[in-house]
Amino acid sequence: MITKIEHVNITVPDIDAAVSFLKIVAPDFKIMKDEKPLNDKRWMHIGNNEYYFALQEAHLGANPKKQNQTYINYGCNHIGLVVNNIDAIEKKLIKARYNKGIDTPIEKFRKRIYYYDNAGFEWELVEYSSKNTEDKFLYE
Repeated sequence: MITKIEHVNITVPDIDAAVSFLKIVAPDFKIMKDEKPLNDKRWMHIGNNEYYFALQEAHLGANPKKQNQTYINYGCNHIGLVVNNIDAIEKKLIKARYNKGIDTPIEKFRKRIYYYDNAGFEWELVEYSSKNTEDKFLYE
């Protein structure tokens, strides 16, 4: 049996801001569905033919609390995406003024960067230089 993550559902304060970030880090993602039912919250599916993010606004009448503080509160610490051309993506993130997360060490078989989107979610972007599984998960 093969198991894979198909989607992640995230409540965000601003769907359009989330899309702006995703268009930089995942340029192959397309908006598959964008709905704003009458008297209800807006939701969207954005992704590719394999994976997607289900983005939604807070339920109407909800009083959202402060965003999650990664590594402190229970909840999602970061979302990891495998990307191509991480250096070009980082230049775009810097130009768009996204905040950088932690620095990462130089590693033999991968490059990693961490950035925060405007909602405060931390994203780990990884570019692998090897297709070998042992190389990908070599923690130096």
